[in-house]
Amino acid sequence: MRQYLDFEKPVAELENKIVELRQMAKNGEGINIAEEIGRLSEKADKQLRAAYAKLTPWQKVQVARHAQRPKALDYIRDLLTDYTPLSGDRLGHEDLAVIGGLARFRGTSVVVIGTERGFDMESRLKHNFGMPKPEGYRKAQRLVALAARFGLPVLTFIDTSGAWPGIDAEQRGQAEAIARSTDAFLRAPVPVIATIIGEGGSGGAVALGAGDRVMMLEHSIYSVIAPESAASILMRDPKQANQLAEALKLTAQDLLNLKLIDRVIAEPLGGAQRFPQEAIAAVGDAIAAELPDLEALDPAALVLRRREKFLAMGRDAL
Repeated sequence: MRQYLDFEKPVAELENKIVELRQMAKNGEGINIAEEIGRLSEKADKQLRAAYAKLTPWQKVQVARHAQRPKALDYIRDLLTDYTPLSGDRLGHEDLAVIGGLARFRGTSVVVIGTERGFDMESRLKHNFGMPKPEGYRKAQRLVALAARFGLPVLTFIDTSGAWPGIDAEQRGQAEAIARSTDAFLRAPVPVIATIIGEGGSGGAVALGAGDRVMMLEHSIYSVIAPESAASILMRDPKQANQLAEALKLTAQDLLNLKLIDRVIAEPLGGAQRFPQEAIAAVGDAIAAELPDLEALDPAALVLRRREKFLAMGRDAL
């Protein structure tokens, strides 16, 4: 069953009416309702198009967090073949918020890493709602080292509200794990393509996002802090999150203008949650467009270019 966001309620009413009419026709209660269904479908499409043409940053936050958006495992399943998951950080721990392993992308052997949120309560609990602990980032470091050893490109799919903030994570060195994961990606002598598929939250996302190419889906977000957290800290009122969403410049379009990401990938009308297969295919095409140029560079050049890319962001901000 499709879930609607608050600003989609007018569309929901129309689409629910269409469902009712089709059920009536199926039950033989109507003779000719095709014309009415066509009229309502056209109206719903226009309203949806108008709503998504003028999304506010706060509405983009809601779309990015939509429960029915495709998750990392969906991208791995549909874009990759011969996927062999690898588990554990080799230090005695496993974290299912970070998934990854060996696979093939359109015939090219790759290492894939993603943050997985889960799609229902059981899977969300299993994957800790996509919030990694230190062992998740240490697993990512192990996979990057594996990619470097065998000369395999790294693909990451990022969708996390941030690293797990619990005491247990802090006790096991959360900050150190995030820093070392970021460093591992920056130093990797292989192509790295990172894609924000939903929410890119804080250092928890950056730790998997320091790539040669950083891409975002059109309605995804990427921010140093969640709008609600920023509102609580700066305004003492989490209800002001919509204002902070504007100030944080967290949309894909803002970040492209600021030259903090490299590409925005268009989503189907109504967002990736309405047509997940189309969104996943668009991400695959974007990766395929970026990968050959990166594979043509020698390892030293890749590392140098990546380093200069991220250092330039700091210089430009001064």
